[in-house]
Amino acid sequence: MNYEAVIGLEVHVQALTASKMFCACANRFGAEPNTLVCPVCLGYPGALPVMNAEAVKKTIEIGLMCGCAIALRSKFDRKSYFYPDMPKNYQISQYDLPLCGLGHLAVGGKGFSGDPLPDKVIGITRIHLEEDVGKLNHFGRSSGVDYNRAGVPLMEVVSEPDMRSADEAYAYLTVLKQICEYAGVSSCDMEKGQMRCDVNVSVRPVGETKLGTKIEIKNLNSFRSVHRSLLYEIERQTEAVRAGEKLRQETRRWDDALGQTFVMRVKEQAHDYRYFPEPDLMPVVLDEAQVAAWRAALPEAPEARRARFVADCQVTPYDAHVLTLEKPLADYFEAAAKAAGHPKLTANWIITELLRELGEKNLTIDTCPIPPAAFGKLIALVAGGAITGKSAKDVFAEMFASGKAPEVIVQEKGLQQVNDSGAILAFVDQAIAASPKAVEEYRAGKTATIQFLVGQVMKLSRGKSNPQTVLALLKEKLG
Repeated sequence: MNYEAVIGLEVHVQALTASKMFCACANRFGAEPNTLVCPVCLGYPGALPVMNAEAVKKTIEIGLMCGCAIALRSKFDRKSYFYPDMPKNYQISQYDLPLCGLGHLAVGGKGFSGDPLPDKVIGITRIHLEEDVGKLNHFGRSSGVDYNRAGVPLMEVVSEPDMRSADEAYAYLTVLKQICEYAGVSSCDMEKGQMRCDVNVSVRPVGETKLGTKIEIKNLNSFRSVHRSLLYEIERQTEAVRAGEKLRQETRRWDDALGQTFVMRVKEQAHDYRYFPEPDLMPVVLDEAQVAAWRAALPEAPEARRARFVADCQVTPYDAHVLTLEKPLADYFEAAAKAAGHPKLTANWIITELLRELGEKNLTIDTCPIPPAAFGKLIALVAGGAITGKSAKDVFAEMFASGKAPEVIVQEKGLQQVNDSGAILAFVDQAIAASPKAVEEYRAGKTATIQFLVGQVMKLSRGKSNPQTVLALLKEKLG
């Protein structure tokens, strides 16, 4: 019997706010442990929470970007559990009345393995707002807890169980991260814990509509871990069911070094958390005008930007996909293309040269040493015939290393392209005289040989001759 996976994701995204969710402590990563805390986020008796309006706004914005139904009335609830990272022994969260209801995300493109994926719509069940918990740090046989993160506003995006493979889950996470970054609601830096994922996965016979036993994998902090853990868990569950084993609902952890999941605990049910309305906070009440104003102020979505790049910049859908993977890269491309006046050529150079160089130097587009306007000037020099493509690569390397303007480097190194036919003709004559065998083969009908002669002329002119002029003069000389 063939089995299929049923996958749903719970993605936790820290909101990009100046202060925490219910107090004035700074929402900042990297401070000394337990220095960004106060009686509210430490859960001292008598300390009362005050709601962060900006966090509510950002949650609504991500809901609008995901096509969610926005609740005009919602409330916060207490979720009771006992763990060292939660100082109050309860978490202020949302249960039955979240800020955002049903929505969807369109995914496609390529999965983690690079294989193409068909276009598909993944449903979103809800997006609710809660406070983050502290962070446990383990030192051998002892542990310490840092409460700096406790109380940071945390948006939880809960998907429908619509994904059927690890690649679909990866594509969904990629799109969700893009939307959060484009909307400016989060930096989504997974190394800083700003985006984390819990995976719910089960298997069932192909054609069956009833869900199998759901197993949760907790606190995955990279897209790679999500993909690898799903591949492992789908195979593990499938083998277990085929062997006649009865699976139980449980929570498991992923060991990235071993490439396996391990049981943490038997899965809790909602009633185990003893949810009840948060008595220290009033309900959140919005009006249609406020929601409409937030909707009107939303930035261009990644999907719309891709379509615009294809239509207005004459780039391929694949190029548009690469250029819009991260908002800073898309912004860089638009600024560079405007300076160059040649968007298609700019896209080619960014994808083939700039991204390769950034990858080799372990840099991001935000730390790129070449400003977009300077990169655009380089493309303009190539497009205008001022320098050859080969010389442009040398100029690009120097720009990356020194930060100098392209026109300065061209002047200093004497890389201006030679377009004068009279000057190029001397190099053509030299190449013909030095390559009698190639000339003979060309005249005998082996026309591809002329490319060898073009290379010889370019070598003699140190790459400065216009290749099109060289080709035309060679054809003329050789009859």
